[in-house]
Amino acid sequence: MSINRKLRMGMIGGGPGAFIGAVHRIAANIDGEIELVCGAFSSNAEKSKQAGGQLYLTPERSYASFSEMIEKEKALPEDVRMDFVSIVTPNHVHFEPAKLAMENGFDVVLDKPMTFSLAEAHALKQVATQTGRTFCLTHTYTGYPMVKQARQLVASGVLGAIRKVYVEYPQGWLSTFAEGESSNKQAGWRTDPSKSGMAGCMGDIGTHAFNLAEYVSGLQVSAVCAELNIVVPGRALDDDGAVLLKFNNGATGVLMASQIAAGEENNVKVRVYGEKGGIEWQQQDANTLQVKWLDKPTEIYRTGTGYVSSYAAHNSRTPAGHPEGYLEAFANHYRNFALTVKARRTNNEPKPEWLDFPGIEDGVRGMAFVENVVKSGKSNEKWLPFTL
Repeated sequence: MSINRKLRMGMIGGGPGAFIGAVHRIAANIDGEIELVCGAFSSNAEKSKQAGGQLYLTPERSYASFSEMIEKEKALPEDVRMDFVSIVTPNHVHFEPAKLAMENGFDVVLDKPMTFSLAEAHALKQVATQTGRTFCLTHTYTGYPMVKQARQLVASGVLGAIRKVYVEYPQGWLSTFAEGESSNKQAGWRTDPSKSGMAGCMGDIGTHAFNLAEYVSGLQVSAVCAELNIVVPGRALDDDGAVLLKFNNGATGVLMASQIAAGEENNVKVRVYGEKGGIEWQQQDANTLQVKWLDKPTEIYRTGTGYVSSYAAHNSRTPAGHPEGYLEAFANHYRNFALTVKARRTNNEPKPEWLDFPGIEDGVRGMAFVENVVKSGKSNEKWLPFTL
């Protein structure tokens, strides 16, 4: 038995002025597995209704608050109500709706970082465990086919024992005091400690770099030594930083994240080196993976080819040479989440390739990264154990 229909999605956040909400909606729609049926798109009831109308939802399913949406959707017949919630709000409005949704029987897709604090992350993990709900955290970059290929190559052992990991995420969009512009909603909440949390740059994009480093290497960070900077005068949170890393196999690494690297866009990049060779991937050439060898020429892997792993192949949609990018990588998380939910609801075992999306453990480790890095950045001792 299978669910022969689209999963019904409700969205929290993503209304007027939001960037990431539209990205989530496009990504969820790409593979035809999901449809948007309701939403609480803004904390302002009028704006939420307006957004719902623009998305062709009926007025009665454009809600004034996330609590109203969850309560009323739960009361609807099973063949009508939403199946899961996508939460695309600023960080301080992640925990409560995610907790409420899971406690009321709904699965959850949540934008990163998972919560406002590590304490909230642990509490949300407990809720996910107790309810058994399927949970996806949208760390976009692990959705790329060539990132999955890199992970599989490292895991296969062909590079030998991993010795070194470099990961970087340079941006330049906060090189000026953009939060001082009333029209720049994105800069406003991302640099506000009451909405973003204790970290700015490290919480926003440093968590992506951290997640990518652990995902590709298959290792876990065991200690950090961080230097965080506030470069732009008047800014309340870090906009630049670097972290030395130690991994649980003895390997070392370097993580760089900056939002004041003028002229840079979003060229997140990861390099992992073993005894016999290394891999290199960057978003600006997302369909290419370089595999470098100690004793032979560099190999070039490409998305959509016949020689890639089942994980890379499953997450590709077009023949080789046709670019697949950010939206498709995002969509891979939504599709794998949807396939997993459908399988579990019919008591079937999801395929390993379907289960390859970020989950609750990634969220906890991401918040631990934020708190450990901020603690190290403020400490004179510098090297600190990575604690959960």
